[in-house]
Amino acid sequence: MSTIDVIETRVRAFIGDIQHPKQKKKININDLEIQLRKLMDDYFEMDGYSLFYRAIKTLQAEEILIPIQNNQNNGKTPALPLYCWVNVKVQAAKWDRLEMMKLIDLFDFSYYERHPEWQTNDEWMRIQNLYTFLKSSSEREIVSLEERSLELFGHEKFLIDRDSFPDGKGFLARIGISEDQLKMVNYGEPFVFWMKQGKEMKDIKRVLIVENLSFFHTSIKLLEVNKLDYAPELIIYGEGAKIERSFAFFFRMFPKSSYLFYYAGDLDAAGYGILIRLIEKYPDCCIQPALKIYRKMLECIEKRNDQKIGQTQNLKYRDQFFQWFTEDDQELLMQLWEENKRIPQEVLTIETWGRWM
Repeated sequence: MSTIDVIETRVRAFIGDIQHPKQKKKININDLEIQLRKLMDDYFEMDGYSLFYRAIKTLQAEEILIPIQNNQNNGKTPALPLYCWVNVKVQAAKWDRLEMMKLIDLFDFSYYERHPEWQTNDEWMRIQNLYTFLKSSSEREIVSLEERSLELFGHEKFLIDRDSFPDGKGFLARIGISEDQLKMVNYGEPFVFWMKQGKEMKDIKRVLIVENLSFFHTSIKLLEVNKLDYAPELIIYGEGAKIERSFAFFFRMFPKSSYLFYYAGDLDAAGYGILIRLIEKYPDCCIQPALKIYRKMLECIEKRNDQKIGQTQNLKYRDQFFQWFTEDDQELLMQLWEENKRIPQEVLTIETWGRWM
């Protein structure tokens, strides 16, 4: 066996030990090379790194290794990405083709033909349960996603908890079935709200959604003394990004009507995203930023602090949010963005609000 073949064979053996039939695994290329060097006393004499480099590039071309492009490399010449995904191990088909043909009237198995690693006993049992349900679905009632998940797959979180059930999140997509076909609904989560004293549900026209708990309580105090901008009849505590999941609950609780929704959150990348996604997800609702409240926050720009670590700096959300404001406001907002600063909603307190009363 040639030196090249020896290096590549050992690298393939290392990768084969790591490969999983369902999940990609992350690997450090430098760690992999160190393991190889420990097994080969003549590694440096044979110019082992050049051969290692060729082996890694071959595995990348075969899509066994997938480079993680994060501007980190292994510090060698020629350079390799420091981290790679080890792709799932391709396995021979396991399912009985005759049994698959019996279910072909409802299911498309093309995904499983392309990805035989998913042809497991557990997956087949799920498909059989699903087939039995679909055959009698016309007689079934609509239930919650969690209730149907428990019935068909043995756990109420199977379809929604990616961490605990990595097989569940993409199961319906793999078999080509929609949530509607399972006659289940992903109900909106209840939210905390405050209705102005003396008002009834039929009186609600203007709704203020606030991102943070502190300002929710401040808003209640201001509303009860008629000092809150927009004079809403209802205030909703959005609880950060949770409002994106819970907003649908509004239409199950309150009567059908034409509502005007104002949203006020932190002046930061996350806050911009929450508002824009709400507008995009509910185009039939009148949702807009609470500009008067945001301008009060901009007047407190001296209390800005650093953007939270890990926030996604989405330029589309930023630009769509900025377009609601005047040019002067946009200059301040862009200044915050370029400085990587934010203004938390907590700058608005009963005391600071006093300057505008």
